[in-house]
Amino acid sequence: MKREDLTEKILDIKREKGLSWQQIAETIGGYSPILITAALLGQMKLTKPQAEKAAELFGLTPTEAKMLNEPPYRGSIPAMPPTDPLIYRFYELVMVYGTTFKELIQEEFGDGIMSAIDFEMDMERLPHPKGDRVKLTMSGKFLPYKYYGNEEGVPDYGFGDA
Repeated sequence: MKREDLTEKILDIKREKGLSWQQIAETIGGYSPILITAALLGQMKLTKPQAEKAAELFGLTPTEAKMLNEPPYRGSIPAMPPTDPLIYRFYELVMVYGTTFKELIQEEFGDGIMSAIDFEMDMERLPHPKGDRVKLTMSGKFLPYKYYGNEEGVPDYGFGDA
């Protein structure tokens, strides 16, 4: 079985049982609902105890439970640019604001990147009279570029004010 097949199986069982991602995350426990959802969609991994709880919830085989505990091959968008309208809007945000994000982050922190590994995300629904709003909060560790081969007086890392 391929990991994509397991994802489809989980989605089918989720539909059949009428479960929400929130209910699934509460049953499995240990991580945020965002990370549990990402793991069950094949983009993150669960701990062994969490994989066992998922196997029980979804009626998975021991081999399928082990797959939930394996480091995944990440990157599930099949085509670029993405064709799904919701996912495309994130792509559009990066196309329009990507250089702004880069400039503002590097002005504040220095020459580096925001980690998507040491990373947290939260989603919230904000009621609004003209239509509810989606609030995403993302927090990633700043990782400065290392300047290897540097000589005395030249900083090792690209932190701001160095």
